[in-house]
Amino acid sequence: MITLIDLFRLYQWKANYETEKKEITSTTIQPQKRKGTTMNSLTQFKKIPILPLLIALVLAATAAPALATPSCGVTTTFLTPTPGHFPSGLLDLMCNEFNLYGWNLKLKVKGDSDVYITQSTFPVGADTGWHTHPGPSLITVTAGQLTVYEADDPTCTSHVYSAGESFTDIGCGAVHLVRNEGTVCAVDVAVQIIPAGQLRRLEADQPANCPTFTCPSPTPTPCPQ
Repeated sequence: MITLIDLFRLYQWKANYETEKKEITSTTIQPQKRKGTTMNSLTQFKKIPILPLLIALVLAATAAPALATPSCGVTTTFLTPTPGHFPSGLLDLMCNEFNLYGWNLKLKVKGDSDVYITQSTFPVGADTGWHTHPGPSLITVTAGQLTVYEADDPTCTSHVYSAGESFTDIGCGAVHLVRNEGTVCAVDVAVQIIPAGQLRRLEADQPANCPTFTCPSPTPTPCPQ
């Protein structure tokens, strides 16, 4: 997909071309006289409106269908009315209890953060679609069984977590998909730390190294509340 950055680069190319064209015209290109008419190939090329063509190209590329993979059948509930807001420095936490418990905590966050607590319900066959988050998540499966696929794994090997088990998702561009491949409804609860004001979830394209999941039609029946 062509972005505005690409458009800017193409515009720079056009500006550089115009500069080089002037230099070539003044030093090497001599007009060819044909029956009283001066012909110059660069002058003729100048008549082609390059920038409008570039803009049209960007608009056409932007209108192309997205390759993102939306969620299928998953219901996500926010367990707090609004995300918790933690100013920069408030999540700088350190606790050294190694001598007593063999446990040492170090957490340092630079910049304001939003903290979400979510509960996601997965009917049988439901999945989150490929996505990432701009920050890390701490996830615990509270019912059923969930299968996780990580796109940065060259073999995209699945990992299964049952009720009572937990896993982490670093986010920060790491693309993953969570799916209920069991026989009963599954539920997880997640705590997510996100840069303040940013989208909690970012859609991602289908990874080439991972299996493709097709959402059933009709979509999986919602789990009983």
